[in-house]
Amino acid sequence: MRDVTLLAIFKHHIAQKYLNRSGVAHAIAVAYHAFHLAKEKNMDVDIATKAGLLHDIGHFTWYKNGKWDYEMYRKYDIHPIKGAERAHKLLIRLGENPVRAKEIALAILFHTDSFLPTDIKRKPLQQVVKWADEKDEEEGGNHHYRSIKYDRALKSIVRLDEMVDQEISGNVYKERNG
Repeated sequence: MRDVTLLAIFKHHIAQKYLNRSGVAHAIAVAYHAFHLAKEKNMDVDIATKAGLLHDIGHFTWYKNGKWDYEMYRKYDIHPIKGAERAHKLLIRLGENPVRAKEIALAILFHTDSFLPTDIKRKPLQQVVKWADEKDEEEGGNHHYRSIKYDRALKSIVRLDEMVDQEISGNVYKERNG
């Protein structure tokens, strides 16, 4: 049994505020990619999907003259730092296991090279979230501007929660019955 579901995270007003800022469709797509990559690598799909969903909640809106300034974003953005902090605080508030909340926050911190030195050695979860994000990227940051209706987003989150639960219960069954 999980302490916190994706649905509980998604419905929280803090998550809604920042997911809407960074792109709900992108966040959900990355969560799905993280699920499949984690499953393929026999990793914890629960923390991977949570990190995927929340990976961009630290975004600041870099506008100049009413238009997104991608160059300013590339030069000055530190969204992974702010996102790791926001995600950790949100997950703890919702009742996530503190060890798992920290793992998720660190995966968010290291999900991009945009502000890090290139010689970073990532842990497997951190690498999975980075790959999941890259699978959904579009040139010029356009992946942050795809739209999705709230009802469809909600259904996608519920479905992903079901997939995570099925994967977890299947792994528990395998461990018990060898």
